Amino acid sequence: MNILDKIVRDKRLEVDLRKSIIPTSQLEASVLFNRKTVSLATKLRNSNSGIIAEHKRRSPSKSIINNNLNVQDVALGYEKAGVCGISVLSDGKYFGGSLDDVLVARAACDLPILRKEFIIDDYQILEAKAYGADVILLIAAILSKAEIKQFSELAKSLTLDVLLEVHNEAELHKSIMPSLDMLGVNNRNLKTFEVSLETSKKLSELIPDEFVKVSESGISSVSAIKELKPYGYEGFLIGENFMKTDNPGKYATEFIQNLES
Repeated sequence: MNILDKIVRDKRLEVDLRKSIIPTSQLEASVLFNRKTVSLATKLRNSNSGIIAEHKRRSPSKSIINNNLNVQDVALGYEKAGVCGISVLSDGKYFGGSLDDVLVARAACDLPILRKEFIIDDYQILEAKAYGADVILLIAAILSKAEIKQFSELAKSLTLDVLLEVHNEAELHKSIMPSLDMLGVNNRNLKTFEVSLETSKKLSELIPDEFVKVSESGISSVSAIKELKPYGYEGFLIGENFMKTDNPGKYATEFIQNLES
């Protein structure tokens, strides 16, 4: 069983438990449930940098990245830096995150917030909306075509943007459908954790132009973004590069200044 299989197995147990504690009616009664969302896809299309900055405390591949920062400071710092959106990890067991992190980030800034999660149930999409997210992530490697359709259409009905993540050509072919806004290519092989920008380059020509192309993982330098822009990428998800510093907002500011200079 690889790490992805383990995460999904544990996620099913976690979601079943959450459903038994908080009914969907309670999520739908949340103050934030009827909030007007902000489109990350639109922000990326109108941006020069395309940076989606991440809040991530740890990961299965890197262990602890940074446990010393609070979400509010990170979100404020990213907003001042001029990023297009914030990705907030909400998985607890493997990434040290929580839905409360999404809530705190929402209170701290006006940027579009991506709930970064292993979504395997409609319930998690209602949670994302109730906790103030603007975007959900769907991972093709753990979902069938029917599930991608079901989850993305539910998200669109709630005015949430959908970022669909793929790792290879087969995942891309089963995933393309009108209810997606962004197609993300993860440069990290989730089975081996090796990273290569060639994955983004290879898959770029197979992604139709109506979707915003996002490159994820292994983007730690301005040169990597400049290398990928000619392939049509408008979004770049950067996690560990900022989070491993003592001031992610400051480093994001410097990164964007270098990118735009």
